[in-house]
Amino acid sequence: MKAVFVGAGSMAEAIIAGALKSGALQADHTYVTNKANDARLRQLAEEFGVQAGYEAGAALQDADIIVLAMKPKDAEAGLESIRSFIHEKSVVISLLAGVSIDFMEETIGKPCAIIRSMPNTSAAVGKSATAIALNQFVTDKQHKSALHLFSAIGTAITVDEAQMDAVTAVSGSGPAYFYYIAEAIQQAGEELGLDHETAKELLIQTLLGAASMLSKNDGQAAALRKAITSPGGTTEAALRTFDEFRVKQAIAAGVKEAAVQSKRLGDAYIH
Repeated sequence: MKAVFVGAGSMAEAIIAGALKSGALQADHTYVTNKANDARLRQLAEEFGVQAGYEAGAALQDADIIVLAMKPKDAEAGLESIRSFIHEKSVVISLLAGVSIDFMEETIGKPCAIIRSMPNTSAAVGKSATAIALNQFVTDKQHKSALHLFSAIGTAITVDEAQMDAVTAVSGSGPAYFYYIAEAIQQAGEELGLDHETAKELLIQTLLGAASMLSKNDGQAAALRKAITSPGGTTEAALRTFDEFRVKQAIAAGVKEAAVQSKRLGDAYIH
């Protein structure tokens, strides 16, 4: 399967690394191009053995998959630059936040399979949660190939495109929410007298353990929380304080605002 990445940023690198490791892609059938950063292309070529360069035309002509990995603001120009190489058997996979399938179909101007995706930055360690949405031209085989590709960097599910704003809010931006909470916990630990490294080590292992417990208990966060909240205990004291500060409501409001912002950004691409 020949894949061409149009754009060479961190998400493209994460997908390439995961897909090559899993065998979903082969280095000699993977091509990467960008607008101007030759040093970046050389780095990816040297590290992964992929084909890299500015002249993507030859690769695009017989590519099985074209991955849009440029910045969302460059979506229209990027699509117009490769439009002549896209044909009815092409599969276009977009990594572009907020860019709708309708916009891509309109800009390409011809029937082809389009898959809109929303990975997250945990792709860099093979732990992304990725959702994909399909247009009407995606075949079952193409759908399975896309799921296989994204499964190489974590887990992958298929959703209706109408759910992509919610996906962006929950998992696309989600890692940052946990980093935000982690910052607060580590800072509190240091203020209580733990040294920086000790607080960090305890926090990281606690996060890993909690994530593992969630995965093994079917995501029953409320049940797990209740199981370690003894009446009159330390956990109850902390949670009572969180409730006084309306932390749960604040987090829910923030996630919902992220979804609204995703919709705003998407609307900006509608002609």
